[in-house]
Amino acid sequence: MRETIKIAVLISGGGSNLRALIEACEASDFPAEIVCVISNRPDAKGLEHAKHANIPAHIVDHKDFSDRAAFDGALLDALQPYAPDLVCLAGFMRILTPLFIDAYAGRILNTHPSLLPKFGGEGMYGIHVHTAVIAAGEQQSGVTIHQVISDVDRGEIVMQRAVSVAPDDTPQSLAKRVLAEEHKAYPEAVRMMAEKMLNLDA
Repeated sequence: MRETIKIAVLISGGGSNLRALIEACEASDFPAEIVCVISNRPDAKGLEHAKHANIPAHIVDHKDFSDRAAFDGALLDALQPYAPDLVCLAGFMRILTPLFIDAYAGRILNTHPSLLPKFGGEGMYGIHVHTAVIAAGEQQSGVTIHQVISDVDRGEIVMQRAVSVAPDDTPQSLAKRVLAEEHKAYPEAVRMMAEKMLNLDA
């Protein structure tokens, strides 16, 4: 019986969630291993995390493709040799097409910096989310780890962690605390998914 699943991590930027996943995978009892990292941006700082951890990393630059489907096809080609069981989007700033989503149906995770279904959907990412949360007078925000489907931010919720919104919060201060929770929640969600997959294989 397998003891770990294989995960691929897709990034676009600094890769702090990638780093959190790398650190989680270093634990002897963690049921997953990162087999590759792919960035759609050649200058993504997160590629350094992959390099330091000796994880194969690839660049599939979306600017080299005429449309989203062509880009997603290249992503699938890059992943194919690694045969990942789970694909983790970690600050990956591209909306995936059904071509990709169908290939890994039920096996793609994403993190979103709010308590979905609130403050989700197209245009709701990064600092825009935290700005909207504060403008709405919310007392709580947080992080959601969810499965990816074609309807943006509407996939099945795997895990949520709440963060209180302070009266003097700025979008930046709220973002910092939510990100800290993401770094805890993402490995937990991966563990849950991995254990579920391994139990099905048993």
